[in-house]
Amino acid sequence: MKQDFHDYLGKIKNKEDFLEFMNLFTEEQEGKLKEYLASVQAWTEDMEGYYKNTNQALPQGINWNFIAVMLYAGTIYE
Repeated sequence: MKQDFHDYLGKIKNKEDFLEFMNLFTEEQEGKLKEYLASVQAWTEDMEGYYKNTNQALPQGINWNFIAVMLYAGTIYE
C-alpha cells in the first residue's frame, strides 16, 4: 500500500523523514507549486553544500516536522 504524505505529519524527526515527506507531498501537487516544492526538496538534499559554500554554520536542532506542517498548511489555509 502506497503511503500518503499525511501519514508523516507529526512523525518527522530528521532530514531523511522530511525528504520522504517532501517526495510524497510534491507528487500530489500541480504546476508552479509542484516546481517550487521540488526546488525546496532539492535544496534540502544539498543544504550542507550551501552552508559550506557560504561559510556559514549548518543550523542545529532543526524542527523538520514544523517545516513540513507549515508547507502543508500553506496549501490548505484559507
